Amino acid sequence: MGSCKGDDEKVIVVEGPIIIGGGPSGLAVAACLKQNGVAAAVILERSDCIASLWQQRTYDRLKLHLPKQFCQLPLMNFPGDFPKYPSKRQFISYMEAYADHFDIRPKFKQAVRRAEYDAAAGVWRVDTADSRYSSRWLVVATGENAEPLVPDIPGIRRFSGPVMHTSLYRSGSEFRNQRVLVVGCGNSGMEVSLDLCRHNASPHMVVRNSVHILPREMFGVSTFTIAMGLLKWLPLRLVDKLLLLVANLTFGKTELLGIRRPKTGPIELKNATGKTPVLDVGALSLIRLEKIKVMDGVREITRNGAKFVDGQEREFDSIILATGYKSNVPTWLKGCDFFTEEEGMPKTPFPNGWKGENGLYTVGFTRRGLLGTSSDAMNIARDLAEQWRQANTTCTSIKVARD
Repeated sequence: MGSCKGDDEKVIVVEGPIIIGGGPSGLAVAACLKQNGVAAAVILERSDCIASLWQQRTYDRLKLHLPKQFCQLPLMNFPGDFPKYPSKRQFISYMEAYADHFDIRPKFKQAVRRAEYDAAAGVWRVDTADSRYSSRWLVVATGENAEPLVPDIPGIRRFSGPVMHTSLYRSGSEFRNQRVLVVGCGNSGMEVSLDLCRHNASPHMVVRNSVHILPREMFGVSTFTIAMGLLKWLPLRLVDKLLLLVANLTFGKTELLGIRRPKTGPIELKNATGKTPVLDVGALSLIRLEKIKVMDGVREITRNGAKFVDGQEREFDSIILATGYKSNVPTWLKGCDFFTEEEGMPKTPFPNGWKGENGLYTVGFTRRGLLGTSSDAMNIARDLAEQWRQANTTCTSIKVARD
């Protein structure tokens, strides 16, 4: 890696690829590249730590929703003494151990302002606040969850109490004895509502759209494990029907609790839209006991509460937006039509969305969690390493010819 300094900026020439993002996706690619002989990658991370989403934007009681064998990165398993569903702290410690094991050292506080391909020079230019990086290869590893998704709910700026996204939520202890409106009914909305109950708060959870709720385990085995096993032998739609049969036997009809199921099955819907089914860890029983109250869509927020589409109006002390995250790629990747402008997702679906043109790669955009990340990382490493070897062979041949 070489550099030269002009009047206004430092230009850093990177011999290997530039990886944008120091989360699980960026670390996985870097590790796989090293295994394939490419050790000259540079990781640019906007925060001051690895896995910043996990370290800085997750609530205290968070645990992995899937068993650990489906959430580990390539080339290094979770420690054997970790539980089936590792905690937030355990997952972070695994990420830190992973980075240490493969000697991965991201450049921190390097938020990317702009990245663009220079066709004339045949390189990618990546600008941060104080530097410009240049490389033949660019790996976009910022993932699907780079920025909180904050909806513009009518009247929300009038609300007199605190409003926060779940990226800022840590514990229900901050909301003890409060009436809290939780907007969103995905895994985060369910878990936050459950946590609020355990701290004597009164959560009212907005369920605007239909959602699949499945038990986290069936017959003592992870539902995800069962689904993956069945898919090896049965058609997807038949597996969906079996999952819903067990879910209905376990929970009864969730429609009676105000939670409608989509017409499309849970796995088919996940593959088509990325909408993940909720894996229940106790919230549904509290909904049935009305300790978590299910509310219809919000029509508008008032100064002291909210009006709902069914005509109800209630007062609240706080509002928590469990509305998910989004990609931020369109804000900084320019001159490239590989990603959609609206969602910032690759236009080519999984499993072929990991490679673009002109040395562009993407990882962490599969809508299939860390399993998808691992698949992308290994594909990228093999493909890029082959180009790396060819480039080095060419350079060596030229040098020998000159000598």
